[in-house]
Amino acid sequence: MKVAGFTIIRNGEKFDYPFTESIRSVLPLCDVMVVAVGNSEDHTREIIEKINSPKIKIIDTVWDDTLREGGRVLAVETDKAKAALPADTDWGIYIQADEVLHEQDYPAIRMAMEQNLADKRVDGLLFDHLNFYGSFDYIADSRKWSYKQIRIIRNHPAITSFRDAISFMKNGKRLNVKKIDAAVYHYGWVRRPDAMQQKLETFNKMWHDDQWMEQNFEKTDTFDYANIDSLAHFEGTHPAVMHQRIARMNWHFSFDPTQGIKLSPRLRLLNWLEKKYGIEIGKFKTYRIIK
Repeated sequence: MKVAGFTIIRNGEKFDYPFTESIRSVLPLCDVMVVAVGNSEDHTREIIEKINSPKIKIIDTVWDDTLREGGRVLAVETDKAKAALPADTDWGIYIQADEVLHEQDYPAIRMAMEQNLADKRVDGLLFDHLNFYGSFDYIADSRKWSYKQIRIIRNHPAITSFRDAISFMKNGKRLNVKKIDAAVYHYGWVRRPDAMQQKLETFNKMWHDDQWMEQNFEKTDTFDYANIDSLAHFEGTHPAVMHQRIARMNWHFSFDPTQGIKLSPRLRLLNWLEKKYGIEIGKFKTYRIIK
């Protein structure tokens, strides 16, 4: 069984991405790690080189900044990284530059890849997705944030990145997946407030034109983390590769649930049904769970 990781990154240093932690968290699981480094304004490429792993294969790409609808450029870049996987790869582990795998899940991930290798019905493996918010102590837990994610796919040419690289489709259709007992730790909403604001401004330009940005995007130096509806205190442990970054956290965040965004009665009911019984109503999914 040959396993290859793949990811994309641009301006990872500038926007305070945990991209080295992300890459390092996948390395123990794969034979090759493809990193598509976009045209950056910082030292992203040099930082990746300093990881100094023979498994890492860097490909240099240029992002098409004219693709400003639905974050399409992210899918285009992800497909470039996937196309660079060795031809004899069986499974591709996709990780976004602000996502990290936990070492406690390695045995379950390896076992799932091995057990499903011969079952050609299985297009991919489905992970839980923990979305940390504001600090490393809180998880955003409303239904808006609680999507499961496909992060391992079979190396098949018909499987391509979907929309803004949030998931994958096969010939435009949903993937058949197996749910595994593992999680992706997403730290995209935990970074310095100034870096968070810069990142959001840059990323909003991938979805909207200049007129929309002028009318809707608030110009400010720092991001206000108080604009959230529901958080839960994180009771688990973080991946070992994140420990140094967590120790360097240099801003304060606390959450007052009485000051959170007020949800409509309908959304409160949907949140309750999902948290209490796991009932997901009205969610778009790019997968079909098979037994």
